[in-house]
Amino acid sequence: MRHTKKTVVARTWREFATLDRLVTRLSPADWKRRVPRPPSRDPWTVKDALAHIVYWKEHSARVFRGERRLPEMRGLDVTQINRLVYRRWRRRRPSELLAWHRRVQADVLKTLAQNPEAWFGRRQRSPHWPADFDGHSAEHRMKDIEAALGGAAGRPTTGWRR
Repeated sequence: MRHTKKTVVARTWREFATLDRLVTRLSPADWKRRVPRPPSRDPWTVKDALAHIVYWKEHSARVFRGERRLPEMRGLDVTQINRLVYRRWRRRRPSELLAWHRRVQADVLKTLAQNPEAWFGRRQRSPHWPADFDGHSAEHRMKDIEAALGGAAGRPTTGWRR
């Protein structure tokens, strides 16, 4: 499928708005709720799931700009990156994470705006592209955050899971 700038930006905005509405109203206890995860993985909380979402949005924006991975992430596989993000954000305040979440969204939108229309449709891509801006975020929002809050667990997802 070929994408347009307009549809990618609209999907990116829509998922951010949905996620932002959800996390803006969280109580201090909600941030600490455990999300459903296999015992073999780090025991994420709602806060950890949001940090994960935000990191991968930031990473994709960097890729879209043609930049390399952060030096501390180079050579790491996805599992190692996820663990580093978990450790880095685990003890930080939710207010810091919310600020980062909003800064990254502004950066993502700026990055998308700087790419010409032709860049979005120049080749065939998955219908879910760019996954980190909407599908991956929605997946973790529903399967992790909403599930931990007693919400929409079990809804159909896009299939993106890191």
